[in-house]
Amino acid sequence: MNIEIYNSEDFESIHVIFFSIRRPPSNDHDHKTGAKKKIDCVFKFGGSSLADASRIDYVANLIKDQIASGSRPRAVVCSAMGKSTNNLLSAGEFALEGQVNIDSIRALHTSTMEEFDYPDSVKDDVNTLLDECEQMLTGVKMIQELSPKSLDQLVSYGERCSVRIMAQRLIQLGVPAQAFDAWNVGICTDSQFGDANLLPEHEKKVRQAFDRIDSNIVAVVTGFIGHDPRGRITTLGRGGSDLTATALGAALGIDEIQVWKDVDGILSTDPRIVPHAIPLDQVSFEEAAELAYFGAQVLHPIAMQPAMKYNVPVRVKNSYNPSAVGTIIKQEKSDHERLVTAITYKRGITVLDISSTQMLGAYGFLARVFAEFEKHKLSVDVLASSEVSVSLTLDKKQDTSEINQLIRDLGDCSEITRKDNMSILTLIADVNKSSEVLATVFQVFSTRKIKVEMMSQGASKVNISFIIDSSKLEDAMENLHSCFFEGGCATAIESTNGAGESTKESVSS
Repeated sequence: MNIEIYNSEDFESIHVIFFSIRRPPSNDHDHKTGAKKKIDCVFKFGGSSLADASRIDYVANLIKDQIASGSRPRAVVCSAMGKSTNNLLSAGEFALEGQVNIDSIRALHTSTMEEFDYPDSVKDDVNTLLDECEQMLTGVKMIQELSPKSLDQLVSYGERCSVRIMAQRLIQLGVPAQAFDAWNVGICTDSQFGDANLLPEHEKKVRQAFDRIDSNIVAVVTGFIGHDPRGRITTLGRGGSDLTATALGAALGIDEIQVWKDVDGILSTDPRIVPHAIPLDQVSFEEAAELAYFGAQVLHPIAMQPAMKYNVPVRVKNSYNPSAVGTIIKQEKSDHERLVTAITYKRGITVLDISSTQMLGAYGFLARVFAEFEKHKLSVDVLASSEVSVSLTLDKKQDTSEINQLIRDLGDCSEITRKDNMSILTLIADVNKSSEVLATVFQVFSTRKIKVEMMSQGASKVNISFIIDSSKLEDAMENLHSCFFEGGCATAIESTNGAGESTKESVSS
């Protein structure tokens, strides 16, 4: 057993040390029979993949096809159908205003069950949950209160109905399946309602639960929710369904966790800005965490922690194009030589340039600055500092009133310049070749007249970030993508012709 220590940044940019236990390489074939071995998997499907009856049927058939192709899903983790979670949250708000109505939620689930002529036992089970949901909302209406604990219970009805509908459709297609609420397969959390954390004992409880489940039965498990030590329903916060899937897969030591989305894996950049973005074959856990932190629609960094701990590969696949290989996330980077793995970004950034008004070398300036950030509960994205100044960024989720108060509080020891409507453009790159990367970046920026307000190389050693004006973001991304992923880096060189007029010519590097 080789034990390695890896550094990774979690969502709050705090370094966490993970011990990665390398498993021996698997063999694709059984030595005795010569038959291809089954690959033990955990599948996860989000709400858009389960939007209505047609999508439920499509995903159920997809699971059946994957089983026929050699996968053995020990668990299928499901989110709530379509926009059920948002609709439940809205229903809670309406209940506080005196209105109780879950007609749209009930219609979605009822019509799906009728579409496939489900047996009365399944209909009764789902309708009982929906009736309980309605009764709860009536209680909210009466007492005019919706606490975080009650809110977690309210949104849980979406996942609990979803898994029962999915399990029955699999059974109808000849796939042995059973629906489980997550707490019945070992998902236990603390009592931080709305953003609960998994308890360490969940690993043992998951293994014990699955020891009692036939490995040929597909356990269809609710994502996003769990139980605290007192048996109260909790939610796992952002990326919660992904975390459920990775927690199950890591605890069971399965071969691969597959997260099914609506794109062909992790892309080189945002296809809404660069339509010809390309899927990546493989990224490391550290690269994927940086991508997610700086805005890419990848697994949340917290959701990757269980898989990272045991080095269980996570594959991002496209439920609309299941033949696509997808992107594998594991400890190692891709074998493909590339200067840049991906380009990502965050808009709506505020930049603060803080310069000390005290004597050069005055003790405690940076300590005072960061003490104020802690006091106002402001989290920094990107930072660059010297002995007497510091530049840093705050994203749009930060409290504006707290930013204003911080500026006032630091006014006695510093001068502060504030710039709004900025963007962070981040390259997930091989920083061992940072000179080559930066040479290309600044060639593009110079040609396109893009001013860099600030730059930083992350402590993770896989990202280089640039702060630029938001109006220049898309231009920068398109041209950088052309350079690093499309085999040509067009630059324009201004010159004058014989008549003294300015002209431009394109040069490719």
